[in-house]
Amino acid sequence: MTITNLLLEIWALLCEMAPYLLLGFLLAGLMHEYIPHRIYSEYLSRPNFRSVFLAALFGVPLPLCSCGVLPTAMGLRREGGSRGATVAFLISTPQTGVDSIIATYSLMGLPFAILRPIVAFLTALMGGTLVNQMEGGKEQGAGEKEQGARSKGQEVCIRQDDKQAANVSLAPSSSMSLAPSSLLKALRYAFVEMVGDIGKWLVVGLVIAGLITTLVPDQWFSAFQDNSLLSILLVLCISVPMYVCATGSIPIAVALMMKGLTPGAALVLLMAGPACNVASLLVIRKVLGRRTQLIYLAAIVLGAVAFGLGIDYLLPREWFTSSLIMQSGCCHEHISTFGAVCAAVLFGLLVNAWRHRHSHHHGCDCCNDSCDCCDDEEANESTLFHIQGMHCSHCATNVERAIRSLDGVTDVDVDLSTGTARVRGKVEPEAVRQAVEGIGFSVGE
Repeated sequence: MTITNLLLEIWALLCEMAPYLLLGFLLAGLMHEYIPHRIYSEYLSRPNFRSVFLAALFGVPLPLCSCGVLPTAMGLRREGGSRGATVAFLISTPQTGVDSIIATYSLMGLPFAILRPIVAFLTALMGGTLVNQMEGGKEQGAGEKEQGARSKGQEVCIRQDDKQAANVSLAPSSSMSLAPSSLLKALRYAFVEMVGDIGKWLVVGLVIAGLITTLVPDQWFSAFQDNSLLSILLVLCISVPMYVCATGSIPIAVALMMKGLTPGAALVLLMAGPACNVASLLVIRKVLGRRTQLIYLAAIVLGAVAFGLGIDYLLPREWFTSSLIMQSGCCHEHISTFGAVCAAVLFGLLVNAWRHRHSHHHGCDCCNDSCDCCDDEEANESTLFHIQGMHCSHCATNVERAIRSLDGVTDVDVDLSTGTARVRGKVEPEAVRQAVEGIGFSVGE
């Protein structure tokens, strides 16, 4: 009976979120395909308040998950983005997204859906400004940095005609064409790649929420009920090391509120969970330095706690708890037909994304009469590299772009399911390692 209740609870949450998630995925795909990446990159190079403001603003609606934002931000930094702008982008982007904002509204109501992007933007603004003030002396122009690195033989050799392609994760298309091919790319990104990136963490979030709601007795949280500070500290201890995406954190926050934790504590989970995790902190320390890492962490934690306390003590509790009435009790009895249909569609998309991700694609399957790479014995040499830290299609795309930009590379095949990259052509392994490490990943043995 407990398993039945658990499954019913997960199904009810999925039916409630599915219509909004599908809409969010669609909007995210259209943004990804039709908004030119130069809008994001050309204004973020100077170490001033304007670049931080724009980076925080651009990051709020972008549908990048916690791991996908890392190589994107490192690519932005490599292309000349200021340190403060990079940190602001790293803070605001994983905390929200057009898909998670819509999903937040579906389960937690309009006040949470409005406050979440506002808090992400202000926290990013604070973190990026502090970094510029404390690390501004370390900045150097993009041209000077590129020239110096090349003179030492350590720069990822990005050819001039490939520079725009290197930022593919921000938004690869610079054309506003409404051609069918562009629309198909947008739909593929929305309902295959993005569903694959977020799907696992969405399922994890739904399962955890179902377990909390079904199995955890209310008295377990009796010491935290209506105690804002204790609730926030508890959730903060869970959020910082936890790896969860912005959308997957929503059902967990709802379940904790239903057990008595305060709305402020739920906000802390929504903000700190997606942005603070061990993987992100390690990459930031490696690429941007220890002091920048500490500022990044402090901005997220202090910002989330401050706004969480503000919600609990300054705003009416009813604004944030009224939407939970439908979630309490036997909510599975009130599932709409439309919600159930959307949930079935979303479930099918999740299965399809899982199959797509685990259908291995190895080597050059273009080896036929029309494939030039197979005619050149030297170009057909291949080396397999084990890439550590890839978790989503954004990660794989950035790794592929970084390696493909190296001189001598004729083809790259990145397999996300196995964490490998097969590189064809005549290129030094050290150059590949530096290219991969330049965007925040590492090459294993």
